[in-house]
Amino acid sequence: MDNIGKTKTVSDLLDPARAAAMHAVLDLAGPAPMVGDALPPFWQYAYFWESLPPVGLGRDGHPRTGEFIPDLGLPRRMWAGGSLQFDASLRVGVRAEKKSKIIDVVRKNARTGPLAIVTLRHEISQNGGICVVEDQLLIYRAEADLDARKPKPPIAPMDETIKKTRMFSATDLFRYSALTFNGHRIHYDRDYAINVEGYDGLIVHGPLLAQNLLNLAQSLLGQLKTFQFRATAPLFDFETVAFCAKPDAKGVILWARGPDGRMCLSASAT
Repeated sequence: MDNIGKTKTVSDLLDPARAAAMHAVLDLAGPAPMVGDALPPFWQYAYFWESLPPVGLGRDGHPRTGEFIPDLGLPRRMWAGGSLQFDASLRVGVRAEKKSKIIDVVRKNARTGPLAIVTLRHEISQNGGICVVEDQLLIYRAEADLDARKPKPPIAPMDETIKKTRMFSATDLFRYSALTFNGHRIHYDRDYAINVEGYDGLIVHGPLLAQNLLNLAQSLLGQLKTFQFRATAPLFDFETVAFCAKPDAKGVILWARGPDGRMCLSASAT
């Protein structure tokens, strides 16, 4: 069974200390949000932790499948993308509730082997009203073939009107992993990332790239209504990324471009 329709609910007090930590990790200017202030969009991942003992974790550091997420026989997990709808601002220092539901499980045979796409819907409520609705796409894949040729990533546009660059250190990745309680070893265990998963180095979190693009969109549009993103290629800790934006009639198109021109993540916001 694929557990479609299964739900779980987690409650959390939106501690201002975690908001201050996220403000520091993202290297933002100005004061951090205080009690009663709006929690910036996407910062909900500093909350609603799935706190499991070691026995509840898989080899890669993620929660072991077979409970909420079904055991698909595919050990490697990645966050492929998502879409968010912002109906109201969450408030720092106020208890909130996150209800997660498995919407769909799709199995495929891709060029790199079998995979499964799991779609989760998260509804985050506060004071009795839904504030954020997020559809999260997770991909589960077979063991890495270290001798296989890596797929060719898409090429990113070069026609941005706004660009910001940044490099993420191993310390940056460790702190973001700790703050979001993400145990995935590809972000902090270099030997594992290279020798088991077949990457060239530590992987910059897709959501961390998405957060930076979301911040860029917010600087252009103000309060956001929607944000969508899709991961297309890994970015490594030794690389400089260009966060790019191009406003259009509907809002803004965004992307994260690697140093060789590859598209690492695409996004849009309204």
